[in-house]
Amino acid sequence: MAFAFDTLSRTGPAEILLKAIVVCVAGISVLLSFIVLRRWLRARYFARRDRQIVYTRQHWDELIGAPPAWRSDPLASEVMETLLLDSIEVSQGEELARLVECLRRSGLLDKRIQEARSRKRWRRRKALVMLGRTRAAEAIPALTDALDAGDMETRIAAVRGMGKLALPEAAVPMLLLFCQERLSVPWTVLKNALWACCSPSPAVLLPHLRAAAGLPRELLARVLAEIADPSMGDELLLLAGDRSSEIRAAAARAFVRVDPQLALPPLSYLVTDGEWFVRLRAVIALGFLGIAEAVPLLIRSLSDRHRQVRQRAAWGLMRSAQDMPEILRAVVQAGDNYGLQVMVAELERCARFVPLLERMRHSGDGRLVSALVDARAKLGLSKELTQPQYVSVP
Repeated sequence: MAFAFDTLSRTGPAEILLKAIVVCVAGISVLLSFIVLRRWLRARYFARRDRQIVYTRQHWDELIGAPPAWRSDPLASEVMETLLLDSIEVSQGEELARLVECLRRSGLLDKRIQEARSRKRWRRRKALVMLGRTRAAEAIPALTDALDAGDMETRIAAVRGMGKLALPEAAVPMLLLFCQERLSVPWTVLKNALWACCSPSPAVLLPHLRAAAGLPRELLARVLAEIADPSMGDELLLLAGDRSSEIRAAAARAFVRVDPQLALPPLSYLVTDGEWFVRLRAVIALGFLGIAEAVPLLIRSLSDRHRQVRQRAAWGLMRSAQDMPEILRAVVQAGDNYGLQVMVAELERCARFVPLLERMRHSGDGRLVSALVDARAKLGLSKELTQPQYVSVP
């Protein structure tokens, strides 16, 4: 090597350039060697991991029921935890309890709890999300501690972990902090977590909804509208008369989930509400009820001053089990041109206008056919109707 550099020293001005070339070649060689070595090690690791997965799948029942001897092998422990968590997410009943008990007995659950409390930054966030996947009630205290974390990402990870638990008990810490306006996370993340936790038992949400005020109360009412059950009819009646239009709209949405005969009186009141989106929610709910008593209310809503309410009223009438010619006859008798045009537009959208028109022509209802054709012409759709333009949908 000394001889080589002595030779280079006699080359004059090219000495520095030649030395740089030698150093670059050596550096590239070292880098390529590192890349090749790393790829070989990674390929070897994944081959071992694949063999471990195959072995674990073949002896799944034995490994779950037997003492956790595999905990001494880091690779086997990693594979077993991954498969356990994946299985927990799709299991129910006794199978779920058996998998969670395996996590407890093996010490993997305690390991994740310790990591959620001691690790920092991304490692803590990863542990929080994985802790939620365990579906174990023991994870709630560690996740609750993270709800007060200083950085937003950790709080979001804790809320997501709570949502993955899907336990009613996990909703209580989030609701307490949220009602006190001490839980600063995006609403969409919190809403999904509360929905997952409160769906098995919507009654968990009611005490916090009554105690909350302002924006938190309105947001909790939105969650309740998605998870309400038939036993909550009386509570929804109180919310239907609330001063907040957001809460009245949420109540109208929730009435779909209760007994139709109980829901009809408050919905008949809400379709005349001063806020258009409350009327919209009430009209949608009436359409989903699918009872004959809702038809007059939907026909009246065809004359609403807001376009979306009229459109949804026509949609609800299309879902009705009553005879469509009778509904159209009642709309024509109401004398509202806008309502009739909305119904015609909805019939066109569903490709039912031409078949229905042909059927009414054969039945001899000339006045109704003429009114429908005129309404269609006012919509700018006055093409020849002698041949059906759409395929009839049964």
